[in-house]
Amino acid sequence: MRRGGRVTEAIALLAILALSTVLSLVLFSPTAGGLQPRDVDQSAALRPADILIVEPDAGLGPLDAFMGSARRSVDLSMYELADTRAESILAADAARGVRVRVILDQRLERAHNQAAFTYLSAHGVAVRWAPDADNTFHIKSVCVDEARCAVMTLNLTARYYATTRDFAVLDSDRADVAAIEETFAADFGGRPGVPGSGADLVWSPGSTAALAHLIGTASHMALVYNEELSDPTTVEALAAAAHRGVHVEVVMTYQSSWVRNFDALASAGAQVRVLYGEHPVYIHAKMIWVDGKRVFLGSENLSVASLTRNRELGLISIDPAILHATEQTFEHDAAGARIWQVRRGP
Repeated sequence: MRRGGRVTEAIALLAILALSTVLSLVLFSPTAGGLQPRDVDQSAALRPADILIVEPDAGLGPLDAFMGSARRSVDLSMYELADTRAESILAADAARGVRVRVILDQRLERAHNQAAFTYLSAHGVAVRWAPDADNTFHIKSVCVDEARCAVMTLNLTARYYATTRDFAVLDSDRADVAAIEETFAADFGGRPGVPGSGADLVWSPGSTAALAHLIGTASHMALVYNEELSDPTTVEALAAAAHRGVHVEVVMTYQSSWVRNFDALASAGAQVRVLYGEHPVYIHAKMIWVDGKRVFLGSENLSVASLTRNRELGLISIDPAILHATEQTFEHDAAGARIWQVRRGP
Protein backbone atom coordinates (compact mmCIF):
# COMPACT_ATOMS: atom_id res chain seq x y z
CA MET A 1 0.00 0.00 0.00
CA ARG A 2 1.05 3.56 -0.66
CA ARG A 3 1.02 4.59 2.99
CA GLY A 4 0.35 1.53 5.08
CA GLY A 5 1.37 1.60 8.71
CA ARG A 6 1.93 5.34 8.86
CA VAL A 7 -0.64 5.99 11.59
CA THR A 8 1.66 4.46 14.21
CA GLU A 9 4.51 6.58 12.93
CA ALA A 10 2.34 9.68 13.16
CA ILE A 11 1.41 8.98 16.79
CA ALA A 12 5.09 8.86 17.69
CA LEU A 13 5.61 12.04 15.73
CA LEU A 14 2.93 13.85 17.69
CA ALA A 15 4.78 13.23 20.93
CA ILE A 16 7.66 15.23 19.49
CA LEU A 17 5.45 17.92 18.03
CA ALA A 18 3.81 18.46 21.40
CA LEU A 19 6.99 20.24 22.44
CA SER A 20 6.39 22.87 19.78
CA THR A 21 5.73 26.42 20.90
CA VAL A 22 3.14 26.99 18.24
CA LEU A 23 0.42 27.71 20.75
CA SER A 24 2.50 30.34 22.51
CA LEU A 25 2.58 33.86 21.15
CA VAL A 26 5.51 33.50 18.78
CA LEU A 27 6.06 35.27 15.49
CA PHE A 28 8.45 33.66 13.01
CA SER A 29 10.48 35.97 10.75
CA PRO A 30 13.06 35.47 8.00
CA THR A 31 15.66 37.54 9.83
CA ALA A 32 15.44 36.13 13.34
CA GLY A 33 14.02 33.20 15.26
CA GLY A 34 11.20 35.33 16.58
CA LEU A 35 10.00 38.88 17.08
CA GLN A 36 8.81 40.51 20.24
CA PRO A 37 5.45 42.20 19.66
CA ARG A 38 5.53 45.97 19.73
CA ASP A 39 3.19 47.96 21.96
CA VAL A 40 -0.37 47.09 21.02
CA ASP A 41 -2.81 49.94 20.55
CA GLN A 42 -6.13 49.95 22.34
CA SER A 43 -8.17 48.68 19.39
CA ALA A 44 -5.82 45.76 18.77
CA ALA A 45 -5.91 44.85 22.45
CA LEU A 46 -9.66 44.27 22.25
CA ARG A 47 -9.20 40.96 20.42
CA PRO A 48 -7.08 37.90 21.20
CA ALA A 49 -3.57 38.00 19.80
CA ASP A 50 -3.04 36.21 16.51
CA ILE A 51 0.02 34.13 15.70
CA LEU A 52 1.84 34.60 12.40
CA ILE A 53 3.83 31.79 10.80
CA VAL A 54 6.19 32.78 7.99
CA GLU A 55 7.14 30.14 5.45
CA PRO A 56 9.53 28.69 4.46
CA ASP A 57 11.43 30.09 7.47
CA ALA A 58 9.36 28.46 10.23
CA GLY A 59 9.00 25.08 8.55
CA LEU A 60 5.77 23.10 8.83
CA GLY A 61 6.37 22.01 12.43
CA PRO A 62 4.12 24.74 13.87
CA LEU A 63 1.20 23.80 11.61
CA ASP A 64 1.76 20.08 12.20
CA ALA A 65 1.68 20.69 15.93
CA PHE A 66 -1.45 22.82 15.61
CA MET A 67 -3.32 20.04 13.80
CA GLY A 68 -1.96 17.46 16.21
CA SER A 69 -3.10 19.44 19.27
CA ALA A 70 -6.80 18.76 18.65
CA ARG A 71 -8.85 17.25 21.45
CA ARG A 72 -12.30 17.33 19.88
CA SER A 73 -12.30 18.37 16.22
CA VAL A 74 -10.30 19.31 13.15
CA ASP A 75 -11.96 20.90 10.11
CA LEU A 76 -9.68 21.33 7.08
CA SER A 77 -10.51 23.12 3.81
CA MET A 78 -7.77 22.74 1.22
CA TYR A 79 -7.20 23.42 -2.46
CA GLU A 80 -4.34 20.94 -2.75
CA LEU A 81 -3.35 18.30 -0.18
CA ALA A 82 -0.24 16.26 -0.97
CA ASP A 83 1.71 15.98 2.29
CA THR A 84 1.98 12.50 3.78
CA ARG A 85 3.12 13.93 7.13
CA ALA A 86 0.04 16.15 7.46
CA GLU A 87 -2.20 13.32 6.30
CA SER A 88 -0.70 10.99 8.94
CA ILE A 89 -1.37 13.58 11.65
CA LEU A 90 -5.01 13.88 10.58
CA ALA A 91 -5.31 10.07 10.58
CA ALA A 92 -3.71 9.89 14.04
CA ASP A 93 -6.17 12.52 15.31
CA ALA A 94 -9.06 10.41 14.03
CA ALA A 95 -7.54 7.25 15.55
CA ARG A 96 -7.65 8.79 19.03
CA GLY A 97 -11.28 9.86 18.71
CA VAL A 98 -11.03 13.37 17.31
CA ARG A 99 -13.71 14.23 14.73
CA VAL A 100 -11.73 15.05 11.58
CA ARG A 101 -13.44 16.47 8.50
CA VAL A 102 -11.75 17.51 5.26
CA ILE A 103 -12.97 19.27 2.10
CA LEU A 104 -10.79 19.16 -1.03
CA ASP A 105 -10.99 20.92 -4.38
CA GLN A 106 -12.29 18.80 -7.24
CA ARG A 107 -12.44 21.25 -10.14
CA LEU A 108 -8.69 21.69 -10.80
CA GLU A 109 -6.93 19.50 -8.24
CA ARG A 110 -9.00 16.32 -8.02
CA ALA A 111 -6.26 14.20 -9.61
CA HIS A 112 -3.61 15.57 -7.23
CA ASN A 113 -5.94 15.27 -4.23
CA GLN A 114 -7.15 11.74 -4.95
CA ALA A 115 -4.34 9.97 -3.09
CA ALA A 116 -4.97 12.01 0.07
CA PHE A 117 -8.73 11.51 -0.29
CA THR A 118 -8.28 7.74 -0.51
CA TYR A 119 -5.81 7.51 2.37
CA LEU A 120 -7.81 9.70 4.75
CA SER A 121 -11.09 7.93 3.95
CA ALA A 122 -9.44 4.62 4.82
CA HIS A 123 -8.22 5.98 8.18
CA GLY A 124 -11.37 7.31 9.82
CA VAL A 125 -11.40 10.82 8.36
CA ALA A 126 -14.62 12.16 6.84
CA VAL A 127 -13.57 13.56 3.44
CA ARG A 128 -15.73 15.40 0.90
CA TRP A 129 -15.11 16.92 -2.49
CA ALA A 130 -15.96 20.62 -2.62
CA PRO A 131 -19.67 21.04 -3.34
CA ASP A 132 -19.27 23.40 -6.31
CA ALA A 133 -17.70 21.42 -9.13
CA ASP A 134 -17.87 24.39 -11.51
CA ASN A 135 -15.74 26.79 -9.45
CA THR A 136 -12.43 26.33 -7.70
CA PHE A 137 -12.27 25.58 -3.98
CA HIS A 138 -9.09 27.60 -3.42
CA ILE A 139 -9.45 28.19 0.34
CA LYS A 140 -6.67 27.07 2.71
CA SER A 141 -7.82 26.87 6.33
CA VAL A 142 -7.86 24.50 9.29
CA CYS A 143 -9.80 24.88 12.54
CA VAL A 144 -9.03 23.01 15.76
CA ASP A 145 -11.55 22.38 18.54
CA GLU A 146 -13.77 25.20 17.22
CA ALA A 147 -11.45 27.54 19.12
CA ARG A 148 -8.73 28.61 16.69
CA CYS A 149 -8.38 28.60 12.91
CA ALA A 150 -5.33 28.84 10.70
CA VAL A 151 -6.07 31.16 7.77
CA MET A 152 -3.35 30.45 5.23
CA THR A 153 -1.87 31.47 1.91
CA LEU A 154 -0.26 28.03 1.55
CA ASN A 155 -1.49 24.66 0.39
CA LEU A 156 -0.45 21.53 2.27
CA THR A 157 1.77 20.42 -0.60
CA ALA A 158 5.11 19.12 0.65
CA ARG A 159 7.10 19.56 -2.54
CA TYR A 160 6.71 23.35 -2.37
CA TYR A 161 7.43 24.01 1.29
CA ALA A 162 11.19 24.60 1.14
CA THR A 163 11.15 27.19 -1.62
CA THR A 164 7.85 29.06 -1.30
CA ARG A 165 7.02 32.32 0.49
CA ASP A 166 3.76 31.89 2.35
CA PHE A 167 2.00 32.94 5.55
CA ALA A 168 -0.43 31.41 8.03
CA VAL A 169 -2.30 33.28 10.75
CA LEU A 170 -3.65 31.39 13.76
CA ASP A 171 -6.82 33.32 14.54
CA SER A 172 -8.69 32.83 17.82
CA ASP A 173 -11.23 35.63 17.50
CA ARG A 174 -14.58 34.07 18.41
CA ALA A 175 -16.55 35.77 15.64
CA ASP A 176 -13.99 34.73 13.02
CA VAL A 177 -13.85 31.12 14.21
CA ALA A 178 -17.66 30.88 14.33
CA ALA A 179 -17.97 32.25 10.78
CA ILE A 180 -15.29 29.93 9.40
CA GLU A 181 -16.81 26.89 11.10
CA GLU A 182 -20.32 27.79 9.95
CA THR A 183 -19.10 28.13 6.37
CA PHE A 184 -17.17 24.87 6.61
CA ALA A 185 -20.28 23.04 7.85
CA ALA A 186 -22.33 24.40 4.94
CA ASP A 187 -19.66 23.46 2.38
CA PHE A 188 -19.16 20.03 3.94
CA GLY A 189 -22.91 19.44 3.87
CA GLY A 190 -23.13 20.41 0.21
CA ARG A 191 -25.21 23.52 0.85
CA PRO A 192 -22.80 26.46 0.41
CA GLY A 193 -24.25 29.86 1.24
CA VAL A 194 -23.10 33.37 2.05
CA PRO A 195 -20.33 33.21 4.69
CA GLY A 196 -20.48 35.21 7.89
CA SER A 197 -18.16 38.21 8.00
CA GLY A 198 -16.66 37.46 11.41
CA ALA A 199 -14.59 40.27 12.90
CA ASP A 200 -12.20 40.82 10.00
CA LEU A 201 -12.62 38.06 7.41
CA VAL A 202 -12.50 38.54 3.64
CA TRP A 203 -14.40 35.86 1.72
CA SER A 204 -14.69 35.04 -1.94
CA PRO A 205 -16.72 34.98 -4.07
CA GLY A 206 -17.14 38.73 -3.63
CA SER A 207 -13.87 40.12 -2.24
CA THR A 208 -13.01 42.57 -5.03
CA ALA A 209 -14.59 45.57 -3.32
CA ALA A 210 -13.04 44.81 0.07
CA LEU A 211 -9.50 44.54 -1.32
CA ALA A 212 -9.89 47.57 -3.60
CA HIS A 213 -11.19 49.55 -0.62
CA LEU A 214 -8.22 48.47 1.51
CA ILE A 215 -5.84 49.68 -1.19
CA GLY A 216 -7.85 52.90 -1.46
CA THR A 217 -7.29 53.69 2.23
CA ALA A 218 -3.51 53.88 1.76
CA SER A 219 -2.09 57.34 2.38
CA HIS A 220 1.64 56.60 2.66
CA MET A 221 2.59 53.05 1.67
CA ALA A 222 1.09 49.91 0.18
CA LEU A 223 3.11 46.68 -0.05
CA VAL A 224 1.77 43.82 -2.14
CA TYR A 225 2.69 40.17 -2.58
CA ASN A 226 0.69 38.03 -4.98
CA GLU A 227 1.00 35.09 -7.31
CA GLU A 228 -1.31 36.57 -9.97
CA LEU A 229 -1.95 40.08 -11.26
CA SER A 230 -4.83 40.17 -13.70
CA ASP A 231 -7.84 41.66 -11.89
CA PRO A 232 -8.46 45.11 -13.42
CA THR A 233 -10.19 46.60 -10.36
CA THR A 234 -7.36 45.95 -7.91
CA VAL A 235 -4.67 46.84 -10.48
CA GLU A 236 -6.45 50.15 -11.09
CA ALA A 237 -6.69 50.74 -7.33
CA LEU A 238 -2.93 50.22 -6.98
CA ALA A 239 -2.22 52.52 -9.94
CA ALA A 240 -4.53 55.18 -8.49
CA ALA A 241 -2.74 54.97 -5.14
CA ALA A 242 0.62 55.46 -6.86
CA HIS A 243 -0.75 58.43 -8.84
CA ARG A 244 -1.81 60.15 -5.62
CA GLY A 245 1.67 59.80 -4.13
CA VAL A 246 1.41 56.57 -2.15
CA HIS A 247 4.58 54.48 -2.22
CA VAL A 248 3.25 51.33 -3.88
CA GLU A 249 5.62 48.38 -4.03
CA VAL A 250 4.79 44.99 -5.53
CA VAL A 251 6.95 41.85 -5.21
CA MET A 252 6.01 38.89 -7.40
CA THR A 253 7.51 35.94 -9.18
CA TYR A 254 7.75 36.67 -12.91
CA GLN A 255 5.25 35.23 -15.33
CA SER A 256 4.76 36.60 -18.83
CA SER A 257 0.99 36.82 -18.20
CA TRP A 258 1.53 39.72 -15.80
CA VAL A 259 3.86 41.85 -17.96
CA ARG A 260 1.12 44.19 -19.15
CA ASN A 261 0.08 44.99 -15.60
CA PHE A 262 3.69 45.21 -14.41
CA ASP A 263 4.10 47.92 -17.06
CA ALA A 264 0.84 49.64 -16.06
CA LEU A 265 1.83 49.85 -12.41
CA ALA A 266 5.40 50.92 -13.12
CA SER A 267 4.11 53.61 -15.50
CA ALA A 268 1.83 54.88 -12.73
CA GLY A 269 4.82 55.28 -10.42
CA ALA A 270 4.62 52.02 -8.47
CA GLN A 271 7.79 50.06 -7.85
CA VAL A 272 7.43 46.53 -9.20
CA ARG A 273 10.09 43.99 -8.23
CA VAL A 274 10.28 40.52 -9.71
CA LEU A 275 11.85 37.21 -8.73
CA TYR A 276 12.43 34.28 -11.07
CA GLY A 277 11.56 30.63 -10.53
CA GLU A 278 12.11 29.49 -6.95
CA HIS A 279 15.29 31.46 -6.29
CA PRO A 280 15.59 32.49 -3.55
CA VAL A 281 11.84 31.90 -3.02
CA TYR A 282 8.72 31.56 -5.13
CA ILE A 283 6.14 34.20 -4.18
CA HIS A 284 2.93 32.34 -3.45
CA ALA A 285 1.87 34.61 -0.57
CA LYS A 286 -1.10 36.93 -1.00
CA MET A 287 -0.66 40.11 1.06
CA ILE A 288 -1.79 43.75 0.96
CA TRP A 289 -0.04 45.83 3.65
CA VAL A 290 -1.27 49.40 4.15
CA ASP A 291 0.40 52.21 6.10
CA GLY A 292 1.59 49.93 8.90
CA LYS A 293 -2.02 49.83 10.13
CA ARG A 294 -3.70 46.92 8.34
CA VAL A 295 -2.54 43.86 6.46
CA PHE A 296 -4.59 41.43 4.39
CA LEU A 297 -3.36 37.83 4.29
CA GLY A 298 -5.27 34.98 2.68
CA SER A 299 -5.86 32.71 -0.29
CA GLU A 300 -7.14 35.34 -2.75
CA ASN A 301 -5.07 35.95 -5.85
CA LEU A 302 -5.50 39.24 -7.70
CA SER A 303 -7.47 37.60 -10.51
CA VAL A 304 -11.10 37.87 -11.54
CA ALA A 305 -11.73 34.17 -10.93
CA SER A 306 -10.23 34.27 -7.45
CA LEU A 307 -12.11 37.37 -6.35
CA THR A 308 -15.49 36.73 -7.97
CA ARG A 309 -15.98 32.95 -8.37
CA ASN A 310 -13.70 30.83 -6.19
CA ARG A 311 -14.21 29.87 -2.56
CA GLU A 312 -11.44 31.87 -0.86
CA LEU A 313 -10.68 33.15 2.64
CA GLY A 314 -8.45 35.86 4.01
CA LEU A 315 -8.38 38.20 6.97
CA ILE A 316 -7.30 41.75 7.73
CA SER A 317 -5.09 42.05 10.79
CA ILE A 318 -4.31 45.17 12.81
CA ASP A 319 -1.91 43.34 15.12
CA PRO A 320 1.28 45.48 15.32
CA ALA A 321 3.55 42.45 15.62
CA ILE A 322 2.06 40.85 12.51
CA LEU A 323 2.35 44.14 10.64
CA HIS A 324 5.99 44.41 11.67
CA ALA A 325 6.85 40.82 10.75
CA THR A 326 5.14 40.94 7.35
CA GLU A 327 6.85 44.24 6.52
CA GLN A 328 10.26 42.79 7.46
CA THR A 329 9.63 39.70 5.35
CA PHE A 330 8.55 41.83 2.39
CA GLU A 331 11.62 44.07 2.65
CA HIS A 332 13.85 41.00 2.80
CA ASP A 333 12.38 39.60 -0.43
CA ALA A 334 12.26 42.98 -2.17
CA ALA A 335 15.96 43.46 -1.56
CA GLY A 336 16.70 40.32 -3.58
CA ALA A 337 14.33 41.09 -6.47
CA ARG A 338 14.92 42.98 -9.72
CA ILE A 339 13.20 46.30 -10.39
CA TRP A 340 10.88 46.07 -13.36
CA GLN A 341 11.58 48.52 -16.20
CA VAL A 342 8.64 49.54 -18.38
CA ARG A 343 8.76 48.09 -21.91
CA ARG A 344 12.36 46.96 -21.55
CA GLY A 345 11.57 44.14 -19.14
CA PRO A 346 13.72 43.37 -16.07
